[in-house]
Amino acid sequence: MSTPIYQVKAEFFKTLGHPARIRILEVLRDGERPVSELIPEVGIEASHLSQQLGIMRRANLIQVRKVGANVYYSVTEPLLFELLEVAKRIITASLTETQELLEQMQASGTGPGPTT
Repeated sequence: MSTPIYQVKAEFFKTLGHPARIRILEVLRDGERPVSELIPEVGIEASHLSQQLGIMRRANLIQVRKVGANVYYSVTEPLLFELLEVAKRIITASLTETQELLEQMQASGTGPGPTT
């Protein structure tokens, strides 16, 4: 029996559901990077980065290439960057709506006023 597509999608988004993994994808947007550059860019300890990279590799989100002692990572599917961009637009739209609602509430005197 095959896994329902909604469950596969949920697992996919679960894999993306960690701040370090999103940051790794953002860094890899500019192309393949050696792990030595990922550590300072992502801002987590090497052991934690290695763990996150392993999770992403097993989910086939990233691929690895070894050259001598250097290990390079890149995104398997560039469509991931489009997904992140869509997520950014959704979040921006939501924040804009929230800001507009807050401004309406303040203008009508029903919302929180300026703090003094």
